[in-house]
Amino acid sequence: MEAVIEAIGKLFESIGNPKADRIEKLPQSGSDRIYFRIYLDNETFIATYNLNKKETQTFIYFSRHFVNAGLPVPHILGVNEEDTIYIQQDLGTESLLNKLEANGHGEYAYSLFQKSLVQLARVQILGDKNLNYDWCLTAKEFGKQAIMSDLLYFKYYFLDTLQLPYDKQAMLDDFDALSTYLTHTEYKYFMFRDFQSRNIIVKEDEVSFIDYQGGMKGALQYDVASLLWQAKAELSEEWKDSLLEYYMDQIDGLLQKPVDRITFVSQYNGYVLIRLLQVMGAYGFRGLFERKAHFLASIPLALKNLRFFIDNKRVGIVTPEFDRVLRLVVEDKMIKRFEPIQANADTPLVIEVNSFSYKKGIPNDPSENGGGFVFDMRGILNPGRFDEYKTLSGQDKSVQDFLEQRTKMNEFLNSVWDLIDITVENYLQRGFHHLMINFGCTGGQHRSVYAAEQTARHLRNKFKTKVKLEHTNKQNWLTPITPQPPKGGGN
Repeated sequence: MEAVIEAIGKLFESIGNPKADRIEKLPQSGSDRIYFRIYLDNETFIATYNLNKKETQTFIYFSRHFVNAGLPVPHILGVNEEDTIYIQQDLGTESLLNKLEANGHGEYAYSLFQKSLVQLARVQILGDKNLNYDWCLTAKEFGKQAIMSDLLYFKYYFLDTLQLPYDKQAMLDDFDALSTYLTHTEYKYFMFRDFQSRNIIVKEDEVSFIDYQGGMKGALQYDVASLLWQAKAELSEEWKDSLLEYYMDQIDGLLQKPVDRITFVSQYNGYVLIRLLQVMGAYGFRGLFERKAHFLASIPLALKNLRFFIDNKRVGIVTPEFDRVLRLVVEDKMIKRFEPIQANADTPLVIEVNSFSYKKGIPNDPSENGGGFVFDMRGILNPGRFDEYKTLSGQDKSVQDFLEQRTKMNEFLNSVWDLIDITVENYLQRGFHHLMINFGCTGGQHRSVYAAEQTARHLRNKFKTKVKLEHTNKQNWLTPITPQPPKGGGN
C-alpha cells in the first residue's frame, strides 16, 4: 500500500499539482477497487487503485463521454500509463443515503430523490447518444443472457445455500420465461446497473453520480427500480409510487413520445424483482462466502424487502415453481436464520474486552468460570517501530490508518469475529453473565488497543451487548515528552 500511495503522489504531481499535503486510504467497499482522498491546501481529490485495467478503461471512457454531454459525473484529471491508478474530481463526502439517514424521510430527502431521478433520466437518455457500447465491461446489453445470469447468481450464491428442495428444471424453465418477458421492452438506453443511494453524491443540495463502470444498454426501468427499492433506504410505498410517476414524467420530456405507462409499470415490477434477487445474490456471495459482516447484516432487511414485493406487486407472467420457492425464502423462520440474537436491558451478559502487554502478562479473569479468548496481535506489523507512531496509540487516527492500510489487521479481525460471534450468540441464548476477550501485543499500546476498540464496537453494533473496554497497560504507554520550563524564572 505504501508503494501505491507513492505512485498516486507522483501521478498527482505529473498533472501539474504541487506535492500533496497527505493521501488517505478510504474505507473499503464491496468492490476490489481501493479509493484514496488526496489533500492539497483546501482542495481534495479522489484517487482510485484498481488492478482490473479493463474496468478502469471503461469508467474513464464513460466519464469523459458523460462530462462532454454535460452530465453530473466526476471529471477525470489523470491516469497512469498502466491504467491502474486514476485521479478524479472529488464530488463530496455525503451520499444520498447519508442525507436520508441524517434528515429522515421528509420533504428535504424527497426533493433529493426527485433531483436524482431528473439526472438519472438525463444520463440514461442523453448519455446514450453516440455512446460506444464496445467499451462495456461485460455484456454490451442487459438482455436475456444478462437477466438469466442475475437469476442464476441468486440461485447459486443465496438460494442453494439455504438447501431448500425445489424442482431444478422447473425453476430454470421459469427463469427462461421471466428473462424472455423482460427482454421485450422498447425503452433501452444507458443502464447504470448499480444505481443506488450510496452512489449518488450530494453537495450543496445538488446530486452527482459515481460507480457506473458496470453500465450497459438496458431497460430504463432497471435503474429506477434499483434506487426506489434499495432495502437500506426503506422508502414507503407512497414514496415509491409517487417517485416512479415523477420519473416517468421526466423521461416523457426527453423521449420523442410518452411511454405506455401500463406496460412500463408492469415491466418495471419485473425489473424490481430481478434487482432484488441480484442484490440477494451479492449479499450471499459477499456475506455467506466471503464472510463480510456488512453484507451478512444486510440480508434480513433485504429479505423483508423481497417479501413486501411478493405480497404487494405483480409481474405480468406466471412462474409457478419460482413463485413457490420465493415464498419459502421470505418466511419468518428463514429471515430469523440471518438475524443475530440481540441483548436488551435485562440481558445479564457483560463482555469484558481488554488490550494488554505480553511483558505484563495476560489479564486475570476472576469470574466464576474464568477462561475466554486471548488473541496474539504480534503477527501484525507494529506501528510502534516507526518514530512518528511511537508516542501514539491504537486510539489515534494515524495509527488506525497505518494498521488498516499497511497490515492485515482487517483480515485478522474478521477471522476473530467469526470465532467470537459463535460464543456470544450461545452465551446470550443461555443467559450467561460474563465473557472475557483479550488482545495482546508487545507494548499493549498500538495493535492490541486498536483490536480491542474495534471489537468492542463490533459487539455493541451487532449484538447490542454491554461491553466493558479496558486498556490494561495504558499507564505505561510511551507519551510525548513535554519540555520543562527553565529553572530560576529568567526573563
